[in-house]
Amino acid sequence: MYQSETQIRVRYAETDQMSYVYYGNYAMYFEVGRVEAMRNIGFSYKEMEDDGVMMPVLESHYQYFKPGKYDETLTIKTTIPELPGVRIKFEYEVYNPNQELITKGWTTLAFLKKDSHVPTRPPQNLLALLKPYF
Repeated sequence: MYQSETQIRVRYAETDQMSYVYYGNYAMYFEVGRVEAMRNIGFSYKEMEDDGVMMPVLESHYQYFKPGKYDETLTIKTTIPELPGVRIKFEYEVYNPNQELITKGWTTLAFLKKDSHVPTRPPQNLLALLKPYF
């Protein structure tokens, strides 16, 4: 299992009238978590896409426990629970500054060839970077 952490500060534009993070913004926070998790092991989404592979989201799931609030620094813990095949699953936990779990969820993405949109195996360099964690 591979785990990574990143932080994000809640911006005013991401909140509603109560100064709570608007629920739809957690999709963006999850994306930040997964891109940074890949970057933290030395893998580049951009290079993968430049090499002709993309990763669209197939499924997403969220559970909200407490609100994130304006100007808080949130910690996003991202986990890849198993070595990917044609699909890759990311699990997320979002914590407020008091280390309280405020949101958790998961996404499933697929590896597709950019030109044909046909499913493909993950890039070999990604598998090589992840293998030591499993």
